Amino acid sequence: MGLTLLILAILALLVVFFFIATYNRLIALKNQIDFSRGNIEALLKKRYDLIPNLVATVKAYAKHERETLEKVTALRSRIGQAKDDAERFKLEGEMSGLLGRLLVQLEAYPELKANENFLQLQAALNEIEEQLAAARRAYNAAVVQFNNAVEMFPSNLVASWMGLKPRPVFEAGEAAHAAPNVGNLFNS
Repeated sequence: MGLTLLILAILALLVVFFFIATYNRLIALKNQIDFSRGNIEALLKKRYDLIPNLVATVKAYAKHERETLEKVTALRSRIGQAKDDAERFKLEGEMSGLLGRLLVQLEAYPELKANENFLQLQAALNEIEEQLAAARRAYNAAVVQFNNAVEMFPSNLVASWMGLKPRPVFEAGEAAHAAPNVGNLFNS
């Protein structure tokens, strides 16, 4: 009888240690996602603040790109009103695609390309976009680790008890997949 109690006590301790270790691992993974998301938010804020300056500079030179500029401005507003991460990630992907196309379209304006303010804005935007891409990769890696832990047995039992659900990964929107139209650059 004493040996049975000892075995049961050891099994109970193992279960408790498993629970504690799994709980702590899930919290660490969740915090890594939040940290990565915070990095993305900081970069998006920098880009968000840069867009009005870029639009104002471009408007003075590129009258023909009015439609794209209006789309950028409207999309900037929609991003601020996104109801959840999935919608926001989709809109941010569209913004990346739109900004990329806008910069390609602006290559047709030599006087704009020579404008020092525009060149500084373009360099800042390129740097932010590169940093965003790296931050999104880090975020997605953290989300995949978290989702695996939340969905795989036996950690899914602890995750379920904690009320944790899989998180969405960042996926580039349809606009980011579209190739920019560079055909009209050679017609000038």
